[in-house]
Amino acid sequence: MRNPFTVRPGERPGPVKAAASYLIVCALVIGFFWLSLLQVGVALDFGFVAQYHVRILDGLLLTVQIAVGSLVASLAIGLPVAVGQGSRILPVRYLCDVYVKLMRGTPLLAQIYLFFYIVGTAWGVENRLVAGVIILSIFSGAYIAEIVRGSLTSLDAGQLEAARAVGFTRRQTLRYVVAPQLVSRTLPALTGQLASMIKDSSLLSVIAVIELTQTMQEISSATFNLFGTYLFLAGAYLALTLPLMFVSRYFERRLDYAHAD
Repeated sequence: MRNPFTVRPGERPGPVKAAASYLIVCALVIGFFWLSLLQVGVALDFGFVAQYHVRILDGLLLTVQIAVGSLVASLAIGLPVAVGQGSRILPVRYLCDVYVKLMRGTPLLAQIYLFFYIVGTAWGVENRLVAGVIILSIFSGAYIAEIVRGSLTSLDAGQLEAARAVGFTRRQTLRYVVAPQLVSRTLPALTGQLASMIKDSSLLSVIAVIELTQTMQEISSATFNLFGTYLFLAGAYLALTLPLMFVSRYFERRLDYAHAD
């Protein structure tokens, strides 16, 4: 008799089998964590949620706004950088290359401190929220540039030659050949990048941006409920990022991202 929790290589499990497997895994993880709490004698208390629900909601909404605003701004940075990495003008190419390497090779926390307290102070960026969005945008712009560059280099040169052969102008080639394939290749990764931005925005608490993490830190200080507040914080981030992860997987299958030519 075949094991109900196994599938053949390359076979997609049915919805019932997948749901049952997820429930088993979730039960094991929750059980392990609960046992760990019992071992250290920690009793969880979530009573603060009702008391501070307005502040928590405000922090949650601000986190989403920061992530969405940063994604839009990072697209405006990443797209030209991706094109610039293939420029025939060497200073432009090297500038884009150095930018990507610096942003991807240094921790976001260091970038936040350096930008806010040095660059931001030097150029009069005093609003912490604006500074946070700028920092996240510059940081994520490097990753988006790599996503777009990889998608551009994966385009079939034969399709571009065919477009020129049938008389397409450069604009028509970009609109009808390049853009549709670029969207199908980058959309899943961009959705995943938005999830990463939501998590990365938590580091803005170090410059006192009152997003979700900073809000929960203040509540933790007021209630002396460290474990309850941070466990709730983890659950809130999961509630924001898990749907995006599922959307990203959906786009991968729908747009055939994983097997795109």
